[in-house]
Amino acid sequence: MKANGAHADVILECVRQDLRWGEQNHPDGTGPDTMPLFADTATGIADDDEASLIRYMMQGRTSWRFTDPETRDRPGTWADILLEEVFEAMAEDDPERLHAELVQTAAVAIQWANAIARRAGVPLHRTHERGGQES
Repeated sequence: MKANGAHADVILECVRQDLRWGEQNHPDGTGPDTMPLFADTATGIADDDEASLIRYMMQGRTSWRFTDPETRDRPGTWADILLEEVFEAMAEDDPERLHAELVQTAAVAIQWANAIARRAGVPLHRTHERGGQES
């Protein structure tokens, strides 16, 4: 598969992110005890009201306390950053802006995968080798 079109856009976005932020090494923010969707006093939505919280985020209100350095109360995670990008994309109905948000989402996913590989000491060019199973 050639790196053209959206693929090229994602590669350029990864370069742009590297230039802006440098090498990023956030905690993953995943696992069975993780609550990726949460509420806080800024939203006025109760912690157990996931449906309202999802609607809130899909309206483009994604300045979460965990991704905004001014308001977060713990280190931001890759999961926080990726979910923010996903919900920003879902809030768009303009094709150009949607494309841009999806490119940013894909670039964040790639940056996260690269961070995992760095931590594990896995070469970044490695292909999938876990029993031949693709996920």
